[in-house]
Amino acid sequence: MKKVICIVGPTGSGKTKLSIDIAKHYGAEVINGDSVSLYNKLDIGSAKITLDEMQGIPHHLISYVALEQTYAVYNFQQDVRNLINQISLPLIVGGSGLYIKSALYDYEFEQQSKITYPSLSEMVKAIKKDDPNAVIDFNNQRRIESAYRVLVSGHKRSEKLNKDEPLYDIFLIYLDIDRVTLKMRLALRLEEMIEKGFIEETKNLMSYELNIIGYREIKAYLNDIYTLDEAKEKIIASTMRFAKRQKTWFLNQMQPHVYDASNPNLTKTVIDDINVFLGVKK
Repeated sequence: MKKVICIVGPTGSGKTKLSIDIAKHYGAEVINGDSVSLYNKLDIGSAKITLDEMQGIPHHLISYVALEQTYAVYNFQQDVRNLINQISLPLIVGGSGLYIKSALYDYEFEQQSKITYPSLSEMVKAIKKDDPNAVIDFNNQRRIESAYRVLVSGHKRSEKLNKDEPLYDIFLIYLDIDRVTLKMRLALRLEEMIEKGFIEETKNLMSYELNIIGYREIKAYLNDIYTLDEAKEKIIASTMRFAKRQKTWFLNQMQPHVYDASNPNLTKTVIDDINVFLGVKK
């Protein structure tokens, strides 16, 4: 199986630095695994890696999609799998769990643009009739649409048992960080983003519906809903909540190798473990 390395973890945990260290050491190429950094125009608020920070390492799927464009998990899955086939040692870096898992595991998606959805009641009726064994939350529209999409593609949700089967030999690194340290890092990082022009960037995007942590709160500040201090507090609080859910998801869904992000010997420790994974002799 093709070997793939992944680095995941919360914003501010040090994924970018570690990814550059690893890419340099092994000659790897980085594939973006953050759903926000996929889009152009979302630069400062997404903490998107800069050209200087890339240090000459090839990066893929950064500012890859126009903000006006529809780009679903299905599209990401196909693009990442194509890149993995082309790259000698792929290194996926980001925090968007479902996106990453969909690309690396045996998930099946249909392009949503090809589906015409009937009413919710009609979809529920079709699912119950043609796939009575499917376990679906019928109060969740997104789950209903997903099950219906599978159904019209000629499959059944109840028979889709392979989503936990990896398609590659994966070494998944999760950077763990204590919450006190994370909150301090987030506060410092947010101040740096504002100094770099985060508010101005958001002001230029006011015509877009951006339900994204950071952009959402700064937009509310620009609309006089929050003071700037209130917006900053809400950004940090929302990011902390997301980080907690994110950690639970990765630990339960993908069983990563967990590393202390504050370990001063982090890079050496990780590289030693990757050497074992790759079968590199000392």
